[in-house]
Amino acid sequence: MIFYFSGTGNSRWVARTLADRMGDRACDLIGLDPIPDLQGESRVGLVFPVYAWGVPGVVAEFAARLPKTDAFTFGVGTCGAEAGLALKQLARVFPLDSSYSLVMPSNYILAEDVEGDSQIRQKLADASWRMDRMAEEIKARKKVYQVKEGPAAWLKSSLIHTGFDRFARNTRPFRADDRCNGCGQCARDCPAGTITLTDGKPVWGKECYQCLHCLNACPQQAIQYGKGTEKRGRYTIEKYLE
Repeated sequence: MIFYFSGTGNSRWVARTLADRMGDRACDLIGLDPIPDLQGESRVGLVFPVYAWGVPGVVAEFAARLPKTDAFTFGVGTCGAEAGLALKQLARVFPLDSSYSLVMPSNYILAEDVEGDSQIRQKLADASWRMDRMAEEIKARKKVYQVKEGPAAWLKSSLIHTGFDRFARNTRPFRADDRCNGCGQCARDCPAGTITLTDGKPVWGKECYQCLHCLNACPQQAIQYGKGTEKRGRYTIEKYLE
């Protein structure tokens, strides 16, 4: 069984692709209660996006609730370039036999614009090729640590990630501009369940995973975060899987 958390679809695609290639099943961990019984499972994996060189809190909390298992365990952190110590952080709460980082299209448009179509498609092609090998290694129960941590990994995964968790998940800058038609998709699909509609417009609560699904998936591209996202593109993987 492979559990995943995903905002713009990268980790969902990875989890489902690996599951397909291993004859396994992938399951969204959001709202999964009670935790499935892992008895009889030959493999248990966690696939998640790396946030600021660390593990998203919702993933760490879920992993800590998983029961002990004799299954082969693995983790895959999807990232734009480097994973820092995210997989080692995860292994502290859920021991891993194998760990991988997997480069995927960048989607944190609060910091930078989306990549070009050709670069995105190349990254997806490279990731698909690499998952062939990952699936074979996992099926063979091969213990590996194939994670690109990058320089200053400890600093990034501790101080910077802590700062991200404490300050960058602020929902106050979120807003809907005049293009919003009140469709409510953002509220329906928010993994944190923090968005509600008031007078047909989205309102954000305090709880936020900073997955940016609302911003990237809005059909009208009406959701902004401050002013920095107004002229930037949007990314969801579905566009590139058609």
